[in-house]
Amino acid sequence: MDLKHSASGAAENADSYIASSKSTDMITPKEKESKANNKAPAAPAEGYKVYARRWAVLILFVFYSASNAMQWVQYTIINNIITRYYGISDKWVDWTSMIYMILYIPLIFPGSWFLDKAGLRITALVGIVGTCIGAWIKVFSVDPSLFYVSFIGQAIVALAQVCILSLPARLAAVWFGPDQVSSATSVGVFGNQLGVAIGFVLPPMLVPNSEDINQVGSDLQLMFYLVAGLTSVLLILMAIFFQDKPPTPPSAAQEAANRLEGMAEQQTSFGQSLKNLLTNRNFIFLLLSYGINVGVFYAISTLLNPVVLKYYPGHEVDTGRIGLSIVLAGMLGSVVSGIVLDKTHKFKETTLAVYALSMVGMWIFTFTLDTGHIAVVYLTASLLGFFMTGYLPVGFEFGAELTFPEPEGTSSGLLNASAQTFGIFFTLFYSELFYSYGDVPANVAMAVMLIVGTVITAATKSDLRRQNAQVVLPTGGAAATNP
Repeated sequence: MDLKHSASGAAENADSYIASSKSTDMITPKEKESKANNKAPAAPAEGYKVYARRWAVLILFVFYSASNAMQWVQYTIINNIITRYYGISDKWVDWTSMIYMILYIPLIFPGSWFLDKAGLRITALVGIVGTCIGAWIKVFSVDPSLFYVSFIGQAIVALAQVCILSLPARLAAVWFGPDQVSSATSVGVFGNQLGVAIGFVLPPMLVPNSEDINQVGSDLQLMFYLVAGLTSVLLILMAIFFQDKPPTPPSAAQEAANRLEGMAEQQTSFGQSLKNLLTNRNFIFLLLSYGINVGVFYAISTLLNPVVLKYYPGHEVDTGRIGLSIVLAGMLGSVVSGIVLDKTHKFKETTLAVYALSMVGMWIFTFTLDTGHIAVVYLTASLLGFFMTGYLPVGFEFGAELTFPEPEGTSSGLLNASAQTFGIFFTLFYSELFYSYGDVPANVAMAVMLIVGTVITAATKSDLRRQNAQVVLPTGGAAATNP
């Protein structure tokens, strides 16, 4: 397999295209320069080709993303065990989660620039190397006096996520045709959710709440070795199989983007793209609403252990499984949302509906924690997760629509930065309210924030620039599939 991928042997498309950006979908073909004939533009006779290997690349990315995300809540989901083993406060355990958010914010702009310049393969390899190094550092932190070593490892893993979170939209654009791009983005986001799900369920199973501090240390050692081993295997697989792009583009837009590579005078600079995004009123609204929704999810995930244990003492394993339920339901929600977007292209309507239902789910979750039946918590948490984490790919795709023709990596990076910023603030705010006043005021505050986000989403105009720029190909232009 040629990892640098040459286009040799691939059929060349006869028509050229105007490329104003690196977007995910098709844009208007350039008319043939013929003085004698002024016909409307036509699609290539053989159509745009999509390659079966795109699914292998996407699945490999899913596991790569999961290997990083699983370490996000690795400590907070067993908060009470970590505090006792290392002799630290709850706040320090919370910081193992918030470090992910804090480090992402200042690095989002250089990270987006790096993705734009280096491409998918190099960016992904940098990310998996960082994830692997951080995981191995944690292996050497198993001693009650070495929490700082564990925190350093966690910080390195957190740094590596800069090379992950902005990739789903770009990977989908580069490898998938316009009728699959939303679904592919959803599957890419699915990887992050899969990792969080594993992070919720695995630590409570591997590190039970033992009174023997030495046993806790042995269990932590096993957990760290398993994660480090997994990331090492993924590093090898990524180096061998993860490709930068297919031999031929899957859509008119991607062909145009490829043609512009190396033509610096026709490319929009990263700074100009950033300016265009930050002066786009509808995108600013989306930045706020997206940040609020995901920030609430981050806060709930970080504090899930003490919130559940308040009503159900000794149920550490159930706490992890409730977190798993939230994320698994969210995975289903992500896939359903992606399919709905691909079939209907109702971006504004879908975004608003999912957001409003997230808000409703938060109110239900708030007032069902104290029923005395933990099965009810499983149910309400799953309902919350289906819509709240199912919103993630919807936000990405709506952002791509609102910001066309700017690069998807930059818009998704800004959305992630907004989420991390709100996540830090909401986690600190939620923690303070919970430990000072209890879970009900803390959860009500988050529910109110979701009401604000719903209003902002309703005020966002449905300016579907990417959809407006699409061209419906004739029958002869249907995409072909190659291995």
